Formats: sequence, C-alpha cells, structure tokens
Amino acid sequence: MKKDSKKAALKAERNEQKKAAKLQKKEDKRLAKLERKNLTPEQKAERKAVRRRREKNLLLDTLFDVIGGFIYATGLYSFAKMANFSPGGISGLALLANALWDVPIGSTTLILNIPLILISWKVVGWRFLVKSARTMVISTIILDIIFPMTPAYSGSPMMAALYSGLCLGTGMALFYMRGSSSGGMDFLIMTIKVRKPYFSFGVVTMTTDFLVILLGWPVFGNVDAVLYGLIASFSASIVMDRILYGVGAGKLLIIITNHGQEIAKEISAITDRGSTLVNATGTYTGEDRDVLLCACSKSQTYQITNAAHELDENAFIMVTETSEVFGEGFKLHGSNKI
Repeated sequence: MKKDSKKAALKAERNEQKKAAKLQKKEDKRLAKLERKNLTPEQKAERKAVRRRREKNLLLDTLFDVIGGFIYATGLYSFAKMANFSPGGISGLALLANALWDVPIGSTTLILNIPLILISWKVVGWRFLVKSARTMVISTIILDIIFPMTPAYSGSPMMAALYSGLCLGTGMALFYMRGSSSGGMDFLIMTIKVRKPYFSFGVVTMTTDFLVILLGWPVFGNVDAVLYGLIASFSASIVMDRILYGVGAGKLLIIITNHGQEIAKEISAITDRGSTLVNATGTYTGEDRDVLLCACSKSQTYQITNAAHELDENAFIMVTETSEVFGEGFKLHGSNKI
C-alpha cells in the first residue's frame, strides 16, 4: 500500500510539473508576442535583417550541400567504385561493404556514422552535427538514388584514382566552407584530438585512412587497390587544401640584415607594397640588426631574396609558407566568407 501511495504521489507530482511547464510556455509566448508588438521600427528592421541573413545562409548551405554532394558522389561512385579501390574514410568502408555484400553506399555510410555521432556529439557540438547530418542525408540521396542511373567511368584506373581524389577533395572543401562535413572520420578525429591533444591531426587522419585503404587489398584481391586508394587520398588532400587555402597562399620572408632600409626600398620596388622593419639584437654577437618581415607571392620570392643578397651578402633569410595572407595588396579580411 505504501508503495502504491508513493507511486501515486510521484505521478501527481509529475503531472503538476507538466502543467506548470505548459503554463510557463504559454506565458513565454504571450510575453514574446507583446515584445514584438512594442518593437521600434529600427528593432523591427534589425530583426527582419537577421531573419533574412539566416534564410540566405540556409539557402547557401543547402546549395553547397547539393553541389558538393554531386561532386563527392562522382568521386566515390563514378570513379572509385568502378575502378575497384577504396579512397579511405567511412565512405571508403561503405564502398568496401558494397563490394562484398552489394549494400547501398550512401545508406551504409549514414549507418556507420551513427556510433561516431553518439561518441563525438559533446565534442563537436550540436550545430556542427545538425549541419553535417543535413549534408550526409543530401549526399546519401544523391549517391543511392541519382548516381546508379548515371553513366560511370570505365577507363584507366590511374585516371580514375586521380579524378576520384579531385572530386572528393572538391566536395569536402565545399562542405567545410559552409561549416559542415561529410561526417565519418571527421567526428572521430576531432574527438581523439580533444581527448589526446598531443596527437598529430595529420598522423591520426593518415593512419585511419591508410587502414581503410589497406582493407581494399583482400576485398578487391589485388595490391593495386591499395596503390590507387593512396593516390586518391593524397590528391584529395592536396585539392582540398588548395581550394580552402591555396588562393591566398604565399610566402613569408624574414630577413635579418644590417641594411634594412635599403632592402625595404628594393622590396617596395619589386612588389609595389611595403614590409615591416623591426629593430633587434643578436644574442650571439650582441650587435643591433634589422629584421624585415615581408609577405609576398611565391613568384616574387626569388626576386626578393636575390635583391637582399645583392645589397647585403651576409643577410640571413628565412622563407616560410603561409596558408593565407590578409591585408592591403592581398586578400581583404572576410573576403573568403560566403
């Protein structure tokens, strides 16, 4: 009897909580409605502008998902599947499953992503997961419904590997540009990176991809499947980096010299832009030196280093890669946003 009375009391308490929550929800809606009525014209215009931006972003996200999905599916279905190799990642695993049991590639990719989503949702955040889920669903529809009806490439496997990497890299770059992804190993790698921050991101990516590519050997019955998979994976990473960073890529020259002003004038004549001059002290010699920082294009690197050595044959020059350069004479900040 005591147990029954306790259950009844708990049930009544839950019902009361539900009623209170419903009443609170109605009250919140009523207050929000009143607030909207009392908005100034400026506030209304601002809210409308925010709503338009959200609609525009949603439209662009969907457009990029569709375009990226078609390009990604071309690389996976038209090239990799028909040439019998796996390009790595969860999609590569799904392609191997398709070769073994004739299951749909897109749906299998979606199913294989579910445990990774459950493992990583706290790390990657729900917004990234929602965007990625939309991307994966669109890609699955394109891959499983549309592409089986399209003609596939049946030429050289080497060309198939190269073009598979080109298409996969382009598709993934389009997803990343809108803050989304094709799922799969991205979730796992992000989770590993957070839990084990000392791990190299590149090493983790290469290891997971290589293990999947290596499975192509027993599945397709020849070592060529591994070689073609490596070519596709390598070309995909290069293409993706070039699309995301290559347009603004350049060089950073660090020139340590006793003729800072003269070299700076020469840099200005060559590049038609300035450089940054910093006064420094050499810890070994204790002498004052000039340090020039100069961002330039790859084609201007030789000209600048040659001019610096002509003016100061003892100049110490370091040349480093830069992914992107923002500022006057280069890409304006925010111009890569879509």
